[in-house]
Amino acid sequence: MTASYRCFRARSSLSCCNTHADDDMSALFQILPCDLRDTLLCDPSQDQLVEVILDLGCLPQAHYIDDSGRRYLRNTEVSMEEIQCVLKEIGQFGGDNRAGIEGTLHRISAIRNRKGEVIGLTCRVGRARGQIDMVRDLLDFGESILFVGRPGVGKTTVVREISRVLSDELHKRVVIVDTSNEIGGDGDIPHSAIGGARRLQVPDPSMQHQVMIEAVENHMPEVIIIDEIGTESEVHACRTIAERGVMLIGTAHGEQLENIIKNPTLSDLIGGVVTVTLSDQEARIRNCSKSVLERKTPSPFPFLIEINERDYWIVHRTERSVDALLRGKKPLVEVRRRTQQLQVVIERWRTKA
Repeated sequence: MTASYRCFRARSSLSCCNTHADDDMSALFQILPCDLRDTLLCDPSQDQLVEVILDLGCLPQAHYIDDSGRRYLRNTEVSMEEIQCVLKEIGQFGGDNRAGIEGTLHRISAIRNRKGEVIGLTCRVGRARGQIDMVRDLLDFGESILFVGRPGVGKTTVVREISRVLSDELHKRVVIVDTSNEIGGDGDIPHSAIGGARRLQVPDPSMQHQVMIEAVENHMPEVIIIDEIGTESEVHACRTIAERGVMLIGTAHGEQLENIIKNPTLSDLIGGVVTVTLSDQEARIRNCSKSVLERKTPSPFPFLIEINERDYWIVHRTERSVDALLRGKKPLVEVRRRTQQLQVVIERWRTKA
């Protein structure tokens, strides 16, 4: 493989992953048991904190960015009284078992027993900034972008920052469909991290696709931002919105593009896959069997970005990459990584003939 590359320094220190001035960590720590709060407040790596886990009868844990293990915060188990105290400090849980802390970007997710009682909590840190330098140049194209990556890798932080840049710097009419209030934060007044973007809340997660269409029909957006596309109805809504000429910024769970191609629910996000029977002559020209897989339609997302790690992304031109993969070839991609000097290096990898 050969590569060409270029690099640039992050536009300001506010864009680098170390910044947490807008993250309001104290609000998250305030709802925790006192001893855990004190431990985390004194932790020099709190700006790397991803989540705190409180499960009944288990040791409380903290997970950190790029930390493959877990850290126990004390050597005594979590009690039901402690869980109940946390519940008193947060908002109500929605149908997706998620709640928030008003005025912040943090998310609290519940685990329930068979009686419906909360016996576990995942307290996820919501970050206002940290990733926009990895994708800022692509926003100038004005084309839709789909981000894929495993949970916790930073997809929501990315789309939150994109909403701010598109609305405040590129002066677009941006509407966020915020199903769990995770992009704009809990409460009726959205967090300042989304800039001038408008936010539509979703009464129930099953209604996400309806609110997506409502956003287009009622509010004349130039950009729609949607987190966690996961059902056929939401995929269909994305196609409908794209066909109306509206830019889409979305996320989906998956390690890489191949996961989306093989997922029957999500594959229409990359154009869909259909089995085609070739003529004898065409099969000979392609040097393949007569029955092959091909992309069905144009993708509603011209760009697809795999977030492998917070500082290591792979950028696909979606249709070209899908077509190459379906033919058993390696696609041309951009590899974007952030160095320790906060430079974003972009390498274009091309497979030799």
